[in-house]
Amino acid sequence: MTLSIIVIIFLSMTLVIGAIIIFSYSRKKNFTVLLNRQKQLIYMSLPIVLYIILFTYVPLWGWTMAFQQYRPQRTFAAQEWVGLHWFKYLFRDEVFLRTIRNTLVMSVINTSLGFITAIGLALLLNEVRKILFKRFIQTISYLPHFLSWVIVTGLVSAMLTTDSGAINNLFMALGFIKEPVLWLAEPNYFWGIIGITYVWKEVGWNTIIYLAAMAGVDPNLYEAADIDGCNRYQKMWRITLPCIKPTIIILLIMSIGRMLDAGFEMQYLLRNGLVSHVSDTIDVYVFVFGLRTSNFGLATAAGMFKNVVNIVLIFIANELARRAGEERLI
Repeated sequence: MTLSIIVIIFLSMTLVIGAIIIFSYSRKKNFTVLLNRQKQLIYMSLPIVLYIILFTYVPLWGWTMAFQQYRPQRTFAAQEWVGLHWFKYLFRDEVFLRTIRNTLVMSVINTSLGFITAIGLALLLNEVRKILFKRFIQTISYLPHFLSWVIVTGLVSAMLTTDSGAINNLFMALGFIKEPVLWLAEPNYFWGIIGITYVWKEVGWNTIIYLAAMAGVDPNLYEAADIDGCNRYQKMWRITLPCIKPTIIILLIMSIGRMLDAGFEMQYLLRNGLVSHVSDTIDVYVFVFGLRTSNFGLATAAGMFKNVVNIVLIFIANELARRAGEERLI
């Protein structure tokens, strides 16, 4: 109990110290004058700030369950404090260690494929001169983003069925396979299915930011490249990509900060007993082995571990970008 209280006090003191530092810095900048000059912007942002405080910072109090043998029927004062018991349990649990592996692998696959395909599609669309065709491609590429993962996983399951699945029928017609394959029952295929599905759903949406960054490239650079005799591929490599490099770095840092957020809906809905050892992520672990068994302390500890690691990763990535002289998030 003593160690748990120390951890809670440490987190609280961190927030207080951060607030004091911000307040001290604001006083140096004549905080009152700044408020008067930008009071309209402050009034507009006030609902968002309240929303973030209410739904992001207030729930942090629930982290105390990670240090308790939590029982919903008991009051906070009557809870049994168990210290770091649930964290020790997690790192002795082979299932949880396997979910960390699955989460990291699927995050790397999704991030890598997402970046490559989004940047590639944005470069190609940026070279399209026919506006109507460009808008048509943009529209059909980002429409899947608005589909829920429940619908997407339903489509994936229907396309990968053995009897009437479109993928099996297509591959058999082309001669790639001789008999239907149980795609969702083969562990070796699961990570690839997740990566391809993620790209199909999000590639169009992810290109929007890159296209916006490309729109800000100075046209004089392209005109100078034309005079020097550069073709389109050379201009993409020598002008477009270097100009959007800061945007790529910022988005990469943000993606690293979500490295342990590989997803929940798609993995949970596509999982089965044959692929559960490669499909379960930390979020699935929290739901299946924590909330379903009413072990709220274990579920909170797993979620707390994921969030703390994500925070550490984003600071590490930001520091590495700073030392490399690149654009950084903080």
